[in-house]
Amino acid sequence: MKKTFLLIVSGVMLFMTSCGTRSTGSEHMVVGYVSGYRNYDFTGIDATKLTHINYAFANIIDGRVAFGSESIDNTVRDIEDIKILLSLKEVNPDLKILVSVGGWGWSGNFSDAALTDSSRNRFASSAAQFILDHELDGIDLDWEYPNQPGAGNTYRPEDVHNFTLLLECVRKHIDSLAMKLDRPETFLLTIATGGDSVYVANTELGKLEKYLDFINIMTYDYHNGLTSQAGHHSNLRLSGSDYPDGDATVRSVMMHVDAGISPAKLNIGVPFYGRRWRGVEPANNGLYREAATTGESIPYTDVLAALADSGFVRLWDTAAAASWLWNESDSLFISYDDEESLKAKMDYVLSQGLGGVMFWEYTEDIDGMLLDALLAGLQGK
Repeated sequence: MKKTFLLIVSGVMLFMTSCGTRSTGSEHMVVGYVSGYRNYDFTGIDATKLTHINYAFANIIDGRVAFGSESIDNTVRDIEDIKILLSLKEVNPDLKILVSVGGWGWSGNFSDAALTDSSRNRFASSAAQFILDHELDGIDLDWEYPNQPGAGNTYRPEDVHNFTLLLECVRKHIDSLAMKLDRPETFLLTIATGGDSVYVANTELGKLEKYLDFINIMTYDYHNGLTSQAGHHSNLRLSGSDYPDGDATVRSVMMHVDAGISPAKLNIGVPFYGRRWRGVEPANNGLYREAATTGESIPYTDVLAALADSGFVRLWDTAAAASWLWNESDSLFISYDDEESLKAKMDYVLSQGLGGVMFWEYTEDIDGMLLDALLAGLQGK
């Protein structure tokens, strides 16, 4: 146990050293998820603007991390994508490539994988082998969510503690692999966490830090595809219309910090997509009003189209530091991030000494406009 502890400490030190001044021009992490099911040419990724890439997703099959034949959005991932992502290191040698396991659609087998000592070791051993087979820098676990049904997942109260045990087991296995390979750096272990109090209540969040290199908080989808109230889906602070019980990025971060996570290990999440509600009540320009639909996810191209449409007006919520679009004649409400809201979020990252930013996801960006806004903000511009 003492040997494992020393290795973890050493690994953290090595990680901090390797993540000094980066090609992004910032000392902060810029973690981009990329979808392996979007038929996107990954050679077009600008590796100089990223510190980490999380490839989405691997599944859990028979208790093991694996690339199966299952499709996402009717598209099967091309495993050759990993080789292309690794080739981006020729442009940015400091770039770290990870594969994310689970996600909203494939978290159903986490509870079983975490259930017993035997199942945890099976999963952790496969995670280490998966890293070795695909020449990765680490692995990202996106369990949505422990002790919650998510997208119809198996879940049980034991998930709360078993998640801690699972991460401990994965850390031991991947650290052992690094030692066997005489690797100068430990392999990375990261997770994506929920941004609400329910997630925090269903994890031993403060105990997880010693096993993790950093955490990507999903500070988006506060109002989402399950909510019929139109509202901000990734606001920095609470809106006056949503006070005091709403969700916001600042509140999500503070819950993590209060649970015992170091700010420097926290990346806030940014959505490169919008959410749209139809049939919205007109009062307050639709903000926090009931709608005829829930908040459907829309690509950023639709956001830009709405911005160019004279029927929409852009509005700004000063309290929340969040923008939205309102079309009164069609009763349409769109929540989204833009340069102004991203600048406010990056100012917050800088002021609070956070690790950096994560975004979902790279292929949604248009001509790099959102990623460039993030980098400018992290550089204090």
